[in-house]
Amino acid sequence: MPDDMKMIPFQGEISPYALKEIFVADAFAEDDERLWVPLGENRWSRPLCLNASQGYWVHLSKFGGPGVVSCHRHPAPVHGFVIKGSWRYLEHDWVAVAGSYVFEPPGDVHTLVNGDEESITLFHNTGALINCDPSGRTTGYADVFTRIDACRKHYAAVGLGADYVERFIR
Repeated sequence: MPDDMKMIPFQGEISPYALKEIFVADAFAEDDERLWVPLGENRWSRPLCLNASQGYWVHLSKFGGPGVVSCHRHPAPVHGFVIKGSWRYLEHDWVAVAGSYVFEPPGDVHTLVNGDEESITLFHNTGALINCDPSGRTTGYADVFTRIDACRKHYAAVGLGADYVERFIR
């Protein structure tokens, strides 16, 4: 492509079936705590993309101090990137620190433990998070639909409106 064409924006027709992009300019901003959906003691989630059409969700997971995501498995891959702090899995011998990338393959079973410091991790979860006891017996689950429901209830309760979650759903 000639140099004089490289800086010209696309001018063709966009498919009417293409979904609208999601742009969150302040995804890491901490100026409005209402955007963080509580998930448990010392634990919150900030949704970035809740993809109901493909069954995944992308979110910032935050611990304010000591906490646990109980034993669980994933039937599909999960990707994580630690932005701040550190955490570990009881079942592995490594510690995820700021700058660490984690790939959790389908079938991996783990228990996430956060220490005393705040941590924030970007997670891309595909499929479900299936809670289980240490012997592997299923005790519950979370998926994009339960996340949408939790966000809708939380945003309504904190005054942002139940429909605030719509900006993240595709």
